[in-house]
Amino acid sequence: MASWCVRAIRQSSSILASPSLVRATPRLLCTAAQQKSSGTGTEEEKPEPSAAEKAFIEEKTQLEDQLKDITDKYKRALADTENLRQRSQKFIDDAKLYGIQGFCKDLLEVADILEKATESVPKTEISTANPHLKNLYDGLVMTEVQIQKVFQKHGLVKLNPDGQKFDPYEHEAVFHAPVEGKEPGTVAVVTKVGYKLHGRTLRPALVPLRGEIQYIDN
Repeated sequence: MASWCVRAIRQSSSILASPSLVRATPRLLCTAAQQKSSGTGTEEEKPEPSAAEKAFIEEKTQLEDQLKDITDKYKRALADTENLRQRSQKFIDDAKLYGIQGFCKDLLEVADILEKATESVPKTEISTANPHLKNLYDGLVMTEVQIQKVFQKHGLVKLNPDGQKFDPYEHEAVFHAPVEGKEPGTVAVVTKVGYKLHGRTLRPALVPLRGEIQYIDN
């Protein structure tokens, strides 16, 4: 039995050490590598998308288009809302600035009366010899000065365009008389002063004109 095992081992060693087997092994390895590099191996082709996959892709495209449309509408709505907010804010600001114009127009009549009262007092009568008239006159002047300060505090400014060019946005011509040697369209005298409230003409100044009316550009 032992001798049979020894013979079997020797035979197997001789087979493994055979030059033909050693030469065949590298050839098989090279052939496999060439097949792999040259792509002779079969590759599986991608299958055609199924009906469910096609429906999914179509639904995805539709949803993307809907999202784009909704996003565009949302941006437009934001822009419209911002424009509306700005317009509303402008209305609020204008109401704050010009909401008192009705009250101011009523006070202008009081200012006109004070101005006429001070102008009607003869300057020669204002002296220490007539203390009552002097005190009354001083009181009227102080009241007129104070009311003008209040007007300026609230944005109400007097317009007295004596000797200026006629401006239809600030002046109202009651009549005009041609005067030789005078520049046309010049204010001759102010019969009633005007007022502007925060840059907006609240009451135009009433003026007669020298010469022909010529409108000026603003």
